[in-house]
Amino acid sequence: MQQFFASKQESKIAHQPATDRSPAGTHQKPEDCFQHCVPAVRTTPVTQPSGWQVAVGLEPNRVSFPEPSPQRKTMRRRAAALGPDAGRPHPQCLDFKPPFRPPRALAFCRRYGAFGCCDSRRDRALLQRFYRLSAHLDGPTYSACAGHLQDLLCQECSPYAAHLYDAEDPSTPVRTIPGLCQDYCQQVWQKCRSIFRYLSTDQELIALENNMAKFCRYLSLEDTDYCFPHLLANENLNQNLGLVTADAEGCLQLCLAEVANGLRNPVAMVHANDGTHRFFIAEQVGLVWAYLPDRSRLEKPFLNISEAVLTSPWEGDERGFLGIVFHPKFKFTGKVYVYYSVEVRYEERIRISEFRISSGDMNTVDHGSERIILEIEEPASNHNGGELLFGDDGYLYIFTGDGGMAGDPFGTFGNAQNKSALLGKVLRIDVNNNERGPVYRIPPDNPFVDDPQARPEVYAYGVRNMWRCSFDRGEPDTKEGKGRLFCGDVGQNKYEEIDIVEKGKNYGWRAREGFSCYDKKLCVNSSLDDVLPIYAYPHKMGKSVTGGYVYRGCEFPNLNGLYIFGDFMSGRLMSLKEDHTTGEWQYSEICMGTGQTCMFPGLINNYYQYVISFAEDEAGELYFMSTGVPSATAPHGVVYKVVDTSRRAPPGKCQVEPLPVKVKSKLVKFVPKEKLIVKTPTPRPRLKTTTEAPRRGWPDPATSHTPALDRVDQAPVNRSVMLVPTTARSPKPGKRERKGQRRKKKPRNGAVRLDGGSRGRSWGRVEVYVDGEWGTVCDDGWSSAAAAVVCRQLGFPYVVRASKKAEFGEGTSLRILLDDVQCSGQEKTLLECAHAEVGTHNCSHEEDAGVVCSREEVADW
Repeated sequence: MQQFFASKQESKIAHQPATDRSPAGTHQKPEDCFQHCVPAVRTTPVTQPSGWQVAVGLEPNRVSFPEPSPQRKTMRRRAAALGPDAGRPHPQCLDFKPPFRPPRALAFCRRYGAFGCCDSRRDRALLQRFYRLSAHLDGPTYSACAGHLQDLLCQECSPYAAHLYDAEDPSTPVRTIPGLCQDYCQQVWQKCRSIFRYLSTDQELIALENNMAKFCRYLSLEDTDYCFPHLLANENLNQNLGLVTADAEGCLQLCLAEVANGLRNPVAMVHANDGTHRFFIAEQVGLVWAYLPDRSRLEKPFLNISEAVLTSPWEGDERGFLGIVFHPKFKFTGKVYVYYSVEVRYEERIRISEFRISSGDMNTVDHGSERIILEIEEPASNHNGGELLFGDDGYLYIFTGDGGMAGDPFGTFGNAQNKSALLGKVLRIDVNNNERGPVYRIPPDNPFVDDPQARPEVYAYGVRNMWRCSFDRGEPDTKEGKGRLFCGDVGQNKYEEIDIVEKGKNYGWRAREGFSCYDKKLCVNSSLDDVLPIYAYPHKMGKSVTGGYVYRGCEFPNLNGLYIFGDFMSGRLMSLKEDHTTGEWQYSEICMGTGQTCMFPGLINNYYQYVISFAEDEAGELYFMSTGVPSATAPHGVVYKVVDTSRRAPPGKCQVEPLPVKVKSKLVKFVPKEKLIVKTPTPRPRLKTTTEAPRRGWPDPATSHTPALDRVDQAPVNRSVMLVPTTARSPKPGKRERKGQRRKKKPRNGAVRLDGGSRGRSWGRVEVYVDGEWGTVCDDGWSSAAAAVVCRQLGFPYVVRASKKAEFGEGTSLRILLDDVQCSGQEKTLLECAHAEVGTHNCSHEEDAGVVCSREEVADW
């Protein structure tokens, strides 16, 4: 990844002593200086770090430095709860937002002209204040103290201004003077203590003016790493300043803002592109809700076709309301297009329909205006596709699945390779000006319009089940990349893939899955001429890709050009960045920010596991939807906005003014429910002497990467700790069986143990007792919700994560008793969860499931 640095010349200018910036070293009084002059003179220059530069680009593979702990005693106590990550840097401005790169050069506080908390307007205001304050100084005092006065004023522009002014906690007063290092404070006090009576209204500080020790103690910071000017030379605080934070494994640390909640499998979020900046969220059951820019929801649905939509409460049912898109000229046409499953005379179909907006309410459609554009028979209930998009060409793109079952078994080569079938395709049709004549026409430049053996609607083929696609808006300034069509195509047995779809191209299924051959006979066919994905990942990382977007929003410049996507099953968030020199795409995983990374008002660091879809708002900002229970009737879906706290856009640059919306329905005010959650470490217990050899190959739950927690009643996000509700008491450590105690009773049906019953263990392979025998559990469907049931049975209040692929060894001496286990997290035993018949399975011991439990406490921030 490329990173952008301020040039060495800029850095040198920004950090020159003030004496070098005045003409010929003269000491000018304010009345002798014009508006553009910067009359700052430093008698004792501050030591600068050699080669100090400010990084303001994206370099996800670089390890970020530790974050600083807060300064206030209350904040320090809270920071102590964060564990080892509390020492990482936490750049923050006085408005409690991240720093930025000023769009224009700063004339006064030039030290922070490359990256900081001031734009040119604030810089001018500080310069004017400098003039007003320095007017109180006589000539000798001005010569000795003007440089110090400038330094003190300009700390408002420091990227760490919130720390310098003790402002991280919005509920406490901000100090009037930035925190000063003891040696620097003593130096200023000896010659320039009189300037503080003009700088500060703090009477307690003024009263200490004649006592250097108390005066400097009052101005000190508890965390000396942040005091001025030592923080300028602190390599840890400045080395990667402005870069997206990454952990030791290169995992990008981002944060989230909750946008909507209480949704039943939110499958799509779209906007009308009409200047109102409303957004519309579709539920799988067939309802679409309208939201205003302030995140309040209209009580009356925008669309309700739940009676017509074919779906069920079964977890994982792929049928339902699957897609929605507004006509690109919706403001004039009032047309909306939807994609949903329907049953017609006992035959399952996918239906593409057109609706018009109601003439009496701009926030609802006219339900009587539905016109069916296209219907396609679905031979099975899975692989239904579901994406609808309008391209820059004005045509409607439709993304269908291959028909379902497994391996595309339809016909000689499957639906996806059969250009005469509409399944397993990307279709492109023209629905413009369709009030008279056919409901759609064929674009004249469609690739197979002249092929008598192909359907003219086909735009691309060889698709298995593309779930969520998006057009790239293009780089904001140059528009490079504009119009590229990115898709996530769900794999069969081994690989998930990301494709860039182009006209007339073959994307390989069922001949190929990812980069590997699936149907070997088709794969070696020289006429296949398929296009390989830009990225594919194995099922150990996730088993159902959810395509995303190339970020082109305004608010977070570091994310520009980053393709962000996820996986429905594993909950993993991922990103790709194109290397323009090689044309290759570089992968970086995305984690929730640890330590203080997400300690900004309104931000959280956790999400529900099942990542259903991604979205853009009208301004191009990025969102995703997920749920804890993947059922069309479970109201646990949440919409999150992706936030980068390393760098924001300059103030005012991203401001939008939504057009007014006439509302006739009642409004439901948005109430956020999710919280920033931090882990409270507990002292590690003293280990007892043992002759047992230590086991290897398993992570220590106390030190494993667990940056986020989720709510306990649902399956949690990947890389999170889930709080497990429990009424059972935890066993007391070290309590031994008394002599003469009764023998242990035979285990009850559904009892669990870890790795053969080793006592007190918090991690290991799960073994379950059913009908008189112990056996293992297959990891098909194994989730943190199921792991939560196991941990609770064992007396552990928390689950760190669910383990798969026999991470803790294969239980080859036992039978596999349970497979396809699906839990909500509330069951008392695994036998209460949905599962295949006991002893029936389609897996091997290579897929034995495991858990990592914990007794660590957690605390909500």
